[in-house]
Amino acid sequence: MHRPIIALDFPNQNEVLRFLSQFPDDLSLFVKVGMELFYQEGPSIVHLLKEKGHDVFLDLKLHDIPNTVQSAMKGIAKLGVTMTNVHAAGGVAMMEAALAGLHAGSQSHQKVPILLAVTQLTSTSEEMMQADQGIKMSLNESVLHYATQVKKSGLDGVVCSALEVEMLKDHLGESFVCLTPGIRPTDSQQGDQKRVVTPKQARRIGSDYIVVGRPITQAADPYAAYQRITEEWNGVK
Repeated sequence: MHRPIIALDFPNQNEVLRFLSQFPDDLSLFVKVGMELFYQEGPSIVHLLKEKGHDVFLDLKLHDIPNTVQSAMKGIAKLGVTMTNVHAAGGVAMMEAALAGLHAGSQSHQKVPILLAVTQLTSTSEEMMQADQGIKMSLNESVLHYATQVKKSGLDGVVCSALEVEMLKDHLGESFVCLTPGIRPTDSQQGDQKRVVTPKQARRIGSDYIVVGRPITQAADPYAAYQRITEEWNGVK
């Protein structure tokens, strides 16, 4: 079964361990470590999760000059994460440098991490993008422009809204990876996400990976919530 990626948006390691204690010990999860957790715990949290048999998406959205991003990616590759990302707004040279850093930092026996780029955050509406970023084209045009640059740079794909997956696959090919956050089951609150879909809709649209946070992490029974979302994501029900 395809696993939804669980967003471990917790402030510290103790909260992560408390959350994970509600899952079977032998269950291999795919988890996301973002800025909130990584900036508090550092690389040790990645090592801990890998020791427990979980795959890690290190979601730091790097955006800096190419040399800095390349050096950072060398270090990230040494952590043995499964996936990581940058901001597409950093440009082609930066994205190419990020990919070079991942290759340079990966050991010969180790698979190079999947490298994605963020197009527009799922918390960003078209009106916000135009007003705050000064981008006068439509949201879809902006996302497609960024995604085209991502493919040109040699990255695996993008982080985008599921609402944009069909457009991107049509223009850039079925093998172009689309990871979609902003996933909310039908009985869940939308929160601060502006462009959301259900796991079932994401599957039909063609998302390759989905990220789910609060509907699992804040559920009364996180494991049961995880099972329901996994089944819906895989078309079991």
